[in-house]
Amino acid sequence: MNEGLKKHQHLAWHETMELHETVAFQSNELMACKMNITHVTDPTLKDLYAETIQALEQNLKELLPYYESAPTSLLRSTASGDLTSYYAVHLLILTKTFVRNLAVSITEIATPSLCETFRKQLNGAIHLHSKVFAFMLGKGLYPAYDLKQLLANDQKNAAKALQF
Repeated sequence: MNEGLKKHQHLAWHETMELHETVAFQSNELMACKMNITHVTDPTLKDLYAETIQALEQNLKELLPYYESAPTSLLRSTASGDLTSYYAVHLLILTKTFVRNLAVSITEIATPSLCETFRKQLNGAIHLHSKVFAFMLGKGLYPAYDLKQLLANDQKNAAKALQF
C-alpha cells in the first residue's frame, strides 16, 4: 500500500466511498460475466469474457485488502445463496449508468426535440433509480447510512462473486 496510507493509518472517507463504488460495481459485473459466459457461442467473444472474468477477479483480490484500512471494517459471512441483493445492485448500477449516460448525452445534443426526449428519459431514469434505491434501503440491501455495514456488504458480495 502507498505512503499516504502508512502516514494516516486508514483510508480517507472519500477514498473508502470510491473503494465501495468500485468493488460493488466490479463484483456485480463479475457475477454477470460468469452467468453470461455459458451462453456465449462465438469462441473469440467467449475468450474475451474469460479474460474479463480473470481481470475482474484479479481487481477484486487487489482491492479487498484495502477494506482493512477503511475507517471501519467488518467481514460478514458469505453463506447466503439468496441473489436478491445481486439483482437489486445490478438494477441500481444499470439505472445509475443510465442517468450518467443520458446526462452526458444531453451536453452533446443540438436538436431541441432530441434534447427534450433525452431530458424526459433522464428524469425517468432518476425516478427509477430512486425507486430501486428505496427498495434496497427498505430491504436492508443498501445500508446507505451505515458505513460499517455498507463495507461489509461489499466484502460479502466480492467474495460471493469470486466464488461464483
